[in-house]
This record gives sequence, C-alpha cells and structure tokens, in this order.
Amino acid sequence: MEATEVVLVADVGKSRCRVELRSGGELLGAADQHGFPGVHVDNGPTLAFELLLETVSLLPPGLPVSTLTGIGAAVAGVEASAEKSQELATMLAQRFSVPAAVLSDATAAQLGALQGAPGTTLIVGTGAVAFRFDEAGVLHRADGWGPYLGDRGSGRWIGQQGLQAVLEAHDGGPATSLSAAAGALVESPEMLPGWLADSENPYRAMARFTPLVLHAAEAGDAVAHDIIGEACRILTHTVKLASSGERGSTPRVALLGGVVGSEFFAALLRKSLASAGIEVVAPLGDGLDGAALAATRRGLIQERYIHRDGTNWPD
Repeated sequence: MEATEVVLVADVGKSRCRVELRSGGELLGAADQHGFPGVHVDNGPTLAFELLLETVSLLPPGLPVSTLTGIGAAVAGVEASAEKSQELATMLAQRFSVPAAVLSDATAAQLGALQGAPGTTLIVGTGAVAFRFDEAGVLHRADGWGPYLGDRGSGRWIGQQGLQAVLEAHDGGPATSLSAAAGALVESPEMLPGWLADSENPYRAMARFTPLVLHAAEAGDAVAHDIIGEACRILTHTVKLASSGERGSTPRVALLGGVVGSEFFAALLRKSLASAGIEVVAPLGDGLDGAALAATRRGLIQERYIHRDGTNWPD
C-alpha cells in the first residue's frame, strides 16, 4: 500500500461488522457492531451497504474518510450471488467515489493469510472451511457448507457435540465435567433444548459452549477430549481434500479463526495435520488484510473471485 493511499476495509459478517481506515498500512481508526444475514438474501446489497455506512459513522471523529482512495469489503454470502455482490461494489463505489472491491470472507482470509500467494487456508470459527487457490487462480474448496450439511469440526460442531454429551450423560451415558459446565447456560440439562430453541442464532449459541469443551478437554475430561480429537481429525481431512492435487512434496496450510486462537486446540490440530504430512505455516494477515490487498492491488490470482465496481478507474 502506498503511503498516500487511504483505504476503507470492512469485514461484514453474519455475527459482526468491522471497519478500519488505513493509510500506508497504518491503522487510523476502527469500529464494529452487529452483523447481517448475508449479501445473497433479499435486499442483501442494501442491508450490507447500510450496515457498512452505519459502522463507518462510528469511526472516531476527525479521520480522513473524505480522502479515500479505495474500499475493500469482505462480505458474508458473496459465494451465493455474484450479481448481488457486484451490485454492492457499485453502490460503495458510487457513494464514496472511489474503486470498490467486494469478496467473500473466506477469499479475503486466504488472501490476507498468504498475501496473494497460492496456497491453502483453514478457517475455523463458528463454521469451518478450507480454501486453496492454485497457481492459476482456481479455487479449491472443502466444507464451509453451513450448519445443516457441513462445517464439521467447527466451533458450532464442537459446541453441539459437547451439549449432546451433556444430555447423553443425563440419560445415563458417560459422565463428563461438561454437565457442570453447562450450568453456565441453564439450570439443568433438561432446559438445554428450550434454551437453544429460544436463541436468536442457535448456531452461534452452540459455539458459545466450545470454550467450555476446550477447557474440559485440557483439564483431562475424556469425553471432551474425544470431541476435540475428532474435530482435529475432521479438519485434517478437510485440509487434505482442499489440498488434493497441490504441487510440491509437502502441502502447507495457514490456520485462521477464533477456535484456533486456543493454543491447546491449535497444538492438537497442528499435530494432527503433521501426522497427515501437512505443514502449518504462520498466517501473514487476516481477512481485513485481505480486503485491503483487494482494494489496493489488481491482477491478483484470486481476481476472478473479486467483484469490482466496473468503472475504469486509473491504476
């Protein structure tokens, strides 16, 4: 990024919307608030646009927003509708009179983690997906298919398995310290189904139990440890699927997402990946860094998955 460039970068996700104003790689200010359903839903571009503008208004006063040179937005739901993603890019470009780039949150994460280079990124948050771009810029994806059909090994999956273990123990199955941990959510296990049904976002609610499962596993609880071990095996398989056909003797992957922020979990996952012959490399950045790269550089190998406003802006 040139020192004179002032870019607005955003991560407009389902649970959270974050914006940052950056100049020459320096963070000038940041703001965040709630997320939205995704750009692919009815009126999705307008919802994303209004949420982004509202979040920008929360930036600290006095920032040089009027001197923007570009916008990069990582947005949930981009994979589901290229047309609506393009519409959002146009809306942003017209509002701020600068080039705008809209891309999926997973593409932005891969782009930020490897700074535009080909390779694989595993993102383990509420959901789970492995993204690989090869040297030709072709996307190879594994999982990320949502809570009904996929996202196995994710924060939602781990939390759900933990809650199921609590109910199984209540029914006479293997005893687990997770039963006591569930007391942070409800007074008794019988209340768990109702608690989940009343949750505004059941998948995020299940993911709230994941830190407790991780803590129990680290403390030696056998049931919790089995859940974490299975999550690592599943995620290793997901990486293997995404890395299939990758050139070179040793596939490499960068790890991102809230769940791998747990050193305990990350160590077990790295061990599982190593046993499968997969090398873990440190990510060079995150999704916001990927959005910034999309805003400031053209001709990336991921270009076909980046929706730009279409105006013939000067390079």
